[in-house]
Amino acid sequence: MVYSTLHCLHWLLSLFPPEISMTKIMLQDIDHATVRQPSFDAVIIGAGFAGLYMLHRLRRLGMTVRVYERGEGVGGTWYWNRYPGARCDTESMTYSYSFSDELEQAWQWTERYAPQPELLGYANHVADRFDLRRDIQFGTAVRSAIFDEAGQCWDIVTANGEQTSARFCISAVGCLSAATLPEFPGLQNFKGEWYHTGAWPHTPVSFAGKRVGIIGTGSSGVQSTIAIAPEAAHLHVFQRTANYSIPAWNGPLVPAEVAQTKANYKALREAARYSQIGIPFESCDKSAKLVPADERERDYEAAWADGGFNFVMAYPDLLTDIESNRTASDFVERKIRAVVKDPAVAALLTPKDLPLGTKRLCVDTGYYETFNRDNVTLVDIRSTPIEAITAEGVRTSEASYPLDVIIFATGFDAITGPLLKMDIQGRDGQRLADKWEEGPRTYLGVASAGFPNLFMITGPGSPCVLSNMLASIEQHVEWIAECIAHLHTQGIATIEPLMEAEDAWVKTVHEVGHTTLYPLVESWYTGTNIQGKVRMFTPYAGGVGTYRRICEAVAENDYDGFKLASAN
Repeated sequence: MVYSTLHCLHWLLSLFPPEISMTKIMLQDIDHATVRQPSFDAVIIGAGFAGLYMLHRLRRLGMTVRVYERGEGVGGTWYWNRYPGARCDTESMTYSYSFSDELEQAWQWTERYAPQPELLGYANHVADRFDLRRDIQFGTAVRSAIFDEAGQCWDIVTANGEQTSARFCISAVGCLSAATLPEFPGLQNFKGEWYHTGAWPHTPVSFAGKRVGIIGTGSSGVQSTIAIAPEAAHLHVFQRTANYSIPAWNGPLVPAEVAQTKANYKALREAARYSQIGIPFESCDKSAKLVPADERERDYEAAWADGGFNFVMAYPDLLTDIESNRTASDFVERKIRAVVKDPAVAALLTPKDLPLGTKRLCVDTGYYETFNRDNVTLVDIRSTPIEAITAEGVRTSEASYPLDVIIFATGFDAITGPLLKMDIQGRDGQRLADKWEEGPRTYLGVASAGFPNLFMITGPGSPCVLSNMLASIEQHVEWIAECIAHLHTQGIATIEPLMEAEDAWVKTVHEVGHTTLYPLVESWYTGTNIQGKVRMFTPYAGGVGTYRRICEAVAENDYDGFKLASAN
C-alpha cells in the first residue's frame, strides 16, 4: 500500500504526547491566513453511515465539525425505512464498517441479512461507541449552502433559519433518501391509512383484518409484500414492471462461520475494496454464452443455492453481454414458473425485455411463494393503469379495489435528488441545480467544478448504488479526509475540479456505462422513474476496485485534475 499524507501525519502525531495535536496547530495557522474565520472547519449534511464515519475521521484530524441531520436520530436509510420486512440486501458481515478492528470483533450480527432494527441498532452503537452525538444537531434539515468566495467558506442555512459557516461542506445525504410519491389523482380523498416505505412511522402499524394495497415491486415492495401478506385480510400488489428477485436463504448466522469470518476479516475486507461491487466474490473468467449448457446449469444452480448477489456474479459478462445475460434470465424465469402455481400469475411476475440485474436486483425470502396464498392478488397496472385513488381505494382502467391501507413503495429520486433538494450555490452564485440541469457533472463523483471545498460522499459518477454501500462510503470518506489533511499541511485554502478533468470524467462514466446493459432499460439508475428528469446513467460502472485505483492515482499525483489555491 502507498502511504499517503494522512498516514505520514498519523506517524508524526504518534511522536507527540496525546494532549498535543500537530493537526490543530496546522489548522490554526491556516485559518489565520484566510480572509474569514468560519464557525466550523466542516459541516456534514446527514448522520447516516456516511456522515457518522466522516465525522469520526475529521475529528481524528482535530477539526471542528457540525453535523446536521433532518431526522431525530442517526442511521440515515435505516432510520427512515422502517416498513415491515425491511432489511439489507447485502450480507450483514460485509455491510458493516471496517475501519475499527475492535468494532468488527465486538459487534454481533444475528442474521445473514440484517433486519432494519438491527441495522439501526448498529448505527446507534457506533454513534455511542465513538461519542459522535455531541457534534450532531438532530431534527435539522439544511435549506441552503452558499459559497462565499471572498471569505473562502460555505454559508449554511437550515430549514429553521439557523445560520453557520464552514471551510468545507460535505454532503452525506445518501443516494436513496428523497422519497417520491407519484401524483395519483384523488389521494387526498382516501378515507383509509396510507404510507410511503421511505418515510415509515415510528409507531407500530397493524394490518390485521385489513385490506391492503402495495403499489410498487422494487426492493421495498418485495420485502413489504412478504411481511404483510400473512397478517392482512387481503393483499393486492399493484405491479407496473416485474423485477427479478433472487433468494437470500436468510437465517441465523452460524457461530463457527462468524468466528471464521472475523478471524479473516482483514483479508476479506481488502478483497472487497478491490472487487467489482465491494463484496469479495470469486468469479470465474468464462463467458456464460460459451460454456456448455450442462456446465452452465450446474454453475447457476450453485449460485442460486448460495443466494443473493452471488447469482449475478456467476459469470463476469452477465451485465455486459446480452446473450450471456439471457442464459441467466432464462434460468431465473424457470425458477419463477416452478414456484408460482398459477401460470398466468407466473407470467406476470416474469420480467419482459429486462436483462437480469439491469434494474436493482431484489433479494428475498419467499417472495414468489407469497403469490400462492389465497389472500394475495397481483394486479398488472402496465396493461390496466391506475387512474385514481378514490375514497374507498384504488381504481384502475379496468376495476376498483376497496382498500383500508395503501402502501406506496414507489421509490426515490435517486442519487441526485437528495443533493438538489437543497439550494447549493458555488462561485458567482451558480446553482448546482442549474449546472446539473442536463444531468449531473462531477469529477470522480466526489466534487463538481465551480463548487470549491464541496465534497459529495457516493455522489453521481461514483460506483455508489452499484456497490456494497459501506465499502464505497468508507473509500470516499477516507479519500476526502486524506485530501483535507493534505490541504491543511500544505496551506491550501480551496480545492475544486478543473473543468477539463470533469468533462473527461463525465465522458468516462458515460462510455463505461454504455459498455454494460444498464442503460438499455428505464430505471432509477437512469433517472427515468422521475417525470422530467434527464435520462442519464449516472453511476460509474467500471467496478469498485478500478474506481478505487483511479482515486488513489489522483491523490498520489498531487490531486491531478483539481485546482488548489492558497489562502493568500
